[in-house]
Amino acid sequence: MKTLVLIRHAKSSWEDPDSSDYDRILNNRGQHDALVMGKRLAARLETAGIGLDGFACSSARRAVQTAELLAAALDFPLASMEWRRELYLASPRTMLEVIQATPDEFGSVALLAHNPGITELAEILTGEIFGNVPTCGVITFTLPVDHWGDAGIGAELVDFDYPRRLSGSNGQE
Repeated sequence: MKTLVLIRHAKSSWEDPDSSDYDRILNNRGQHDALVMGKRLAARLETAGIGLDGFACSSARRAVQTAELLAAALDFPLASMEWRRELYLASPRTMLEVIQATPDEFGSVALLAHNPGITELAEILTGEIFGNVPTCGVITFTLPVDHWGDAGIGAELVDFDYPRRLSGSNGQE
């Protein structure tokens, strides 16, 4: 059994019209949400007795900023983070290939990337309809496999959390 955490980057800023999509930074809400979600994820993983063994992240600036804030809350060393250019606006297939290439000695990994790929991958893995994983949304699954290379359909949803979940908002954005 493996544990997979899929994360969508936090809310980014559109203030700089000259900035490329790849180079957009987090806005204030995104920074706040990443801190809050990092603490919530850390508490959930600790309660479940799970420590992250690996963390792969899109190398886009807003994803990197989100990952850095989450890693601090999770006590995950930034030196162990995998910054992956191919996760920038990646298809579900590309994300799954990254997951399947994970060393088998890792029992739990996180992957942080972008929509629509994150939402589509969550739907493929579980067969459930998520519609939209909001910014800084975190979905945790168990995978009924012993080898990451066998990851695919049949994942069991453990938790789906997002910044506005506790406030009663539907989180669609």
